[in-house]
Amino acid sequence: MFSLQTIFGQGKQFYTLLEEAAVAAHDSTRALHAMLKESASQPALDAFKLARQRERTAAEKISQELVNSFITPIEREDIEALGSALYKIPKQVEKFADRYSLALQHLDGIDFAPRAAMLEQAAGVVVEMVRQLPALKLEPMKALSDRLRAIENEADRLMLELYRDIYSGKLDHLQMFLLKEFFEILEKAIDRCREAGVVAYEIVLKNS
Repeated sequence: MFSLQTIFGQGKQFYTLLEEAAVAAHDSTRALHAMLKESASQPALDAFKLARQRERTAAEKISQELVNSFITPIEREDIEALGSALYKIPKQVEKFADRYSLALQHLDGIDFAPRAAMLEQAAGVVVEMVRQLPALKLEPMKALSDRLRAIENEADRLMLELYRDIYSGKLDHLQMFLLKEFFEILEKAIDRCREAGVVAYEIVLKNS
């Protein structure tokens, strides 16, 4: 049975759940950056599994609330789109961490931490954007969108440097393959952050 609060409420629970999803995504990127700064022989993956589970739980709650609620603070399609975009961030991070733990012995001397730091920054901006959603104010959201775009542009520049390393002739074929694969996963994770930011910005643009 639906409660009157659920049926006729203002739908503020959606903002709370979206923020929970964004924070879980950010926590996964923070765990990745911390892991890549350490020199552990075998990285622990518990933090990534936990963040992914928190993200999955938030996504499930959002889907259930969309079924239960007659009124939503923004369009249902926008809630679904943002929830989906947020869900994909820790998925990419966990993919990197899982593969990195298997290939660690082949990656000696390769530093992924600077790119992971940029991913963490991007996910942090996404959290700020999601927290700005209830206000539906365009100016602060645009400023955050510009910050996210600048991070993405810097990540693209670093990718060009990566390709110079790949084709320098200093790496063996396996290292070349792994380097390209891992950096492309990081690049896609940053793209996922950018996609979530675009959805958040468009929501405010539509409703401001």
